[in-house]
Amino acid sequence: MPMNIIHDGNGVPSRIILREPSGSSAEVRLYGEQVTSWKNDRKEELLFMSTKSNWKPPKAIRGGIPVCFPQFGNLGTLEQHGFARNRFWELDSCPAPLPPSNNHSSVDLILRSTEEDLKAWPRSFELRVRVSLSAGKLTLIPRVRNTDNKPFSFTFALRNYLSVSDVSEVRVEGLETLDYFDNLMQRERFTEQADAITFDGEVDRVYLSTPTKIAIIDHEKKRTFVLRKESLPDAVVWNPWDKKAKALADFGDDDYKSMLCVDSAAVESPIVLKPCEEWKGRQEISTVSSSYCSGQLDPRKVLNGFR
Repeated sequence: MPMNIIHDGNGVPSRIILREPSGSSAEVRLYGEQVTSWKNDRKEELLFMSTKSNWKPPKAIRGGIPVCFPQFGNLGTLEQHGFARNRFWELDSCPAPLPPSNNHSSVDLILRSTEEDLKAWPRSFELRVRVSLSAGKLTLIPRVRNTDNKPFSFTFALRNYLSVSDVSEVRVEGLETLDYFDNLMQRERFTEQADAITFDGEVDRVYLSTPTKIAIIDHEKKRTFVLRKESLPDAVVWNPWDKKAKALADFGDDDYKSMLCVDSAAVESPIVLKPCEEWKGRQEISTVSSSYCSGQLDPRKVLNGFR
């Protein structure tokens, strides 16, 4: 069965299990519309979940792929990364104008503004996300519709907690020569000088005007995540490292070693919607096997294979 709805003790839908013929699976929670598991055909978990994650509302779940809306970051009076990640979503029975997804295992969820949300952020909206699973690939299609009578703007991110063998052995390709905001230095703007991004300490950067394709290369697992995105021009790279990890209540002290966030985002330039207008983004994460070449991976070969 491509989609299985799991109910809680009160008979209310709580999570959806997606499966596809090759044997991969994904789990989507209605709380936060959060993808909390993505396993390949060998049953290997591809997403990171904190060992100390709080699974009970109203806290956000640490790990997986949370949806950050109507803001990414910690600005103004709204809670950090917005409220969409700690609200209960509903199954969306009418995802038009998206066509029915007949060839994939998929689920459509919707979040509508409530009275509580309007007090914090007085804009009426509908936020939809389709999650689709196919062999070696997980796709998320977020959409925001302005159901208000005046324009509004927002920032947005899909925060991808990727599971890696050892973050100090990971390389990120595709962001070299780009400008970025460094959140560890009061959002000062820099230009990336390295041939590839590697990790030996805390990092919290927003890379600007990024390509549609980014490679996250895990040397030890000989596996590469290929992140493709549309209408999400920025990419956030985050790892808390040891000191910050210990300071986060919902983060295990050593968890930072086995995770890396590379997010699809629209941060620098907020998205503006007029009444009745809709914005649509898209993100695909796929995995490919990588092999050593003269002791190192050649990321250009990996990227060239996906053009």
